[in-house]
Amino acid sequence: MILGKIVESGSHLHRRFFHISRSLLWNITQCPELDTDYLCNPHNAQEISDNITARKGVGDINLVHELKQKLSQLNTQDTMYESTQKQLYSELLKIPNRTHPEVAGYNNDPKIVKEVGNKPNPDTDLKEFQEITKRLKLVRTDQLGNLSGNKSYYLLGELAELEHALVRYVVADLIKNKFELISVPDILPREVIEGCGMNTRGARTQVYTLDERLHGPDLCLSGTSEMALAGYLSNQTLSHDRLPLKLAAVSRCYRAETSNLLEERGIYRVHEFTKVEMFVVSSPEASHDVLEEIRQIQEGCFGSLGLHFKVLDMPAHELGAQAYRKYDIEAWLAGRQIYGEISSCSNCLDYQSRRLGVRYSKNDSVGFVHTLNGTACAIPRLLIALVEGGQQKNGTIAIPDVLHKYMGKNVIGKQKKIPELKLIKNKK
Repeated sequence: MILGKIVESGSHLHRRFFHISRSLLWNITQCPELDTDYLCNPHNAQEISDNITARKGVGDINLVHELKQKLSQLNTQDTMYESTQKQLYSELLKIPNRTHPEVAGYNNDPKIVKEVGNKPNPDTDLKEFQEITKRLKLVRTDQLGNLSGNKSYYLLGELAELEHALVRYVVADLIKNKFELISVPDILPREVIEGCGMNTRGARTQVYTLDERLHGPDLCLSGTSEMALAGYLSNQTLSHDRLPLKLAAVSRCYRAETSNLLEERGIYRVHEFTKVEMFVVSSPEASHDVLEEIRQIQEGCFGSLGLHFKVLDMPAHELGAQAYRKYDIEAWLAGRQIYGEISSCSNCLDYQSRRLGVRYSKNDSVGFVHTLNGTACAIPRLLIALVEGGQQKNGTIAIPDVLHKYMGKNVIGKQKKIPELKLIKNKK
C-alpha cells in the first residue's frame, strides 16, 4: 500500500510530492473506536462536565450516561435499539478532548511562555499594511464583487514573489527537520473534516460545503492541510519504530469565518489563503516532546525573519474540540501597534486518531497514535508582520536577510509592471 511505502522508506521522501487519491480518503471508519471506558464511566462524569464547561463546548455527558443506561436495558432485537445506539454515538462524538492539567488552571487568560526579539519603540510615522501596499500597488482588495467578493485579495508583483519566497524558505527548513512533503487535495469528504474535530453543519460552521446536487454528497473545502494529511493516514497501522512520522504540506485553506473587528481589517482574516502546515503522528509517550519540537521549529523560523513575537499557552476555551494543549504565537504588527496571531500548534492526543482509525503496533500490541499539528507559515498575517515591520523611510520594504536568495533582491518597491485597476461604467 502507499502508506507502507512512506513508513518503510521515509528517508527517501524528503524531496518528493505525493498526490492523494480521493478514493483513499473515502475509506474512513464508519464507527470510530472512542474511549468509552473513560467517557461512559460514571465516576468521570463530573470531570468531563467541568471540562465541557471550561472549553465552552456543546457536549452533554449526562445525556451520554442516560442513553448508555437506556441502551443496556434494550434487547438488540428491540425496535428502539438501533436508534438509541445512534443517538448515543452522536452524543459521544460531541464530547471535546481532555485538557492538559496545567492549562485547566489558566481560567480565561493565556500564559505567556516567552517573548522573542525586541519590541520596537513606538513610532507614530509607521504606516499600516493597507496604506503601504496601496501606495506601492502591491495588493488589491477592493472592487472584487464581480470576482471573489468580500474578504478576498490579489497579491501583485513583488509581494506575490515574497509569498513564494516564504513558502520555499519554510519548506526547505521543514525538510532539514526531517519532514516529508506531501501535495494534498483541497476537496475532502465531510467525515475526514469532522474526524479532525471541525463542525461542518449549521449556521456557525466555518467550513464550505459543495452543492451535493452538482458534486455529490458530503464534500467540503479543506480549512487546513492537517485534515487531508490526517485523512491520508486513516485506517492505517504504523510500525512503532517509524514514529514520529513527520509530514508537511503547502495548500490553499478555505474558511467561511467573518469579522467586523477593526484590528482584523484588510487581509488579516480572509476566506482563502496559502499555508504551510506541519502534521506529526507520534506514540503516546512522545507527544509532549513532539509538541515542544514543533513549537521550537516555529520559534526558530519566525525569529530568523526578524519578528518580535510572544508564545502563549492557550486557556481551555481557546482549544476547540480537538486540542489537549495549544500554543499560539502572536507577532508584533508595527504599523497597527498591536500583537496579532500568526501561528499555533496543538497536541490532540488520540482524539483524531480514534475517529480516523490511525493506529500503531509495538510487539504484539496495537494502540492509537497521538496527532499533532502546527502552522509553519500562514501567508496573509505573516505578510502583514513583515511589511509593517520592514517599512523604511524611503517608502520601500526591507526583505529579511534569509529570504534574499529566494527573491534575488533585498527590498520591495513600487509595482510598475501590472496595470492599475480602473473601473469603467457601461452605458446602456
